[in-house]
Amino acid sequence: MLPPQLARPLTHGGFLLLALLLLVGLAAGHEASSNKAPKRANYADLLYPIIGFAVIIDQALLASGGFKSFDGAITLQGLWALFASLSAARIVHFLSLEKRVTSAVLQGAIAGYLMLGLAAGIVFNVMEDLIPGSFHAISSGVSSGISSSKIDFISLNYFAFSCLSTVGFGDIVATNHPGEMLSVIVAVVGPLYLAVVMGLLIARVTASETSAEVEESLEEMR
Repeated sequence: MLPPQLARPLTHGGFLLLALLLLVGLAAGHEASSNKAPKRANYADLLYPIIGFAVIIDQALLASGGFKSFDGAITLQGLWALFASLSAARIVHFLSLEKRVTSAVLQGAIAGYLMLGLAAGIVFNVMEDLIPGSFHAISSGVSSGISSSKIDFISLNYFAFSCLSTVGFGDIVATNHPGEMLSVIVAVVGPLYLAVVMGLLIARVTASETSAEVEESLEEMR
């Protein structure tokens, strides 16, 4: 919605800041953030910072004009999609390790959902770049009937969140089988994420209430 001279630097700066925040917040692991003795790192713990640094470097190159080719932009989008997906998975993993439902836990659950939407939007953009015309925006008018127009980056991200939430307004459609399958996958992942996270949160709340009741019973018995 901003003028081109402002939109480009703000977009690059925002993506760089987001990558740095994710890398700092999620690369250390739950054990480090909770001051516990770190366990032996697994492959996911080793892979995540590597991809994060690659995203930051590629994003900086793109912002400085180092990526002028089509392949460079596709590479960056692919890395971002992988990094966002891994970030959402790590957030869910860390949520499962929390003992209580706090404001930080709720913020983490929301952040994971937003990261899934971001990853889906980037994947849709990669599909549109590789196979132009995979998605189209449909507009209707009284005199002109129904027509289709070329879709852009912002509209594809809007479509990604529509699929993730299973809203499906119908104003944007997939026009080939790969696009349709991606849309179905995103529509399936969204409710599954909500179900898993809600299950974790409800389990933590129930455990906290049970623990409080046990403590009260023990106090009464004394």
